[in-house]
Amino acid sequence: MDLKRIGRARGVATLTLGLVLAASLGTFLVQARTPQDPLLPGSNAAVLVESGLPVQGRQVMDLIRQGGPFRYEKDGTVFGNRERLLPSQRRGFYREYTVPTPGLNHRGARRIVCGGLQPKAPEACYYTEDHYSSFKLIVQ
Repeated sequence: MDLKRIGRARGVATLTLGLVLAASLGTFLVQARTPQDPLLPGSNAAVLVESGLPVQGRQVMDLIRQGGPFRYEKDGTVFGNRERLLPSQRRGFYREYTVPTPGLNHRGARRIVCGGLQPKAPEACYYTEDHYSSFKLIVQ
């Protein structure tokens, strides 16, 4: 094998290794999640003032405090937090509620998830507009 072929083979190997490392790093970054502090609900979540919710979200917050009635059968059911984006709590702590999206004839992607022992007086509520991919802590 002459020196040109050896140089080309080394260059291909270096390029391949670089692509593998870049793909691995990209996968790691996508899968990495910031741990949440269970003592500080939503400490790593963005914050959203309740008045900044869409009109439908503010209406749902009022219904939550009243105990309903809710529009969708699934509203008020247990939210499992399988995505692990909310602070870790025992099963049954979180409940989900649909925030209707005008123009859709289905539930859409917007939800409010509230946690606490008393559903009418939640300890913390979170808003997601992308079906649990991200959450914002709702504050008064």
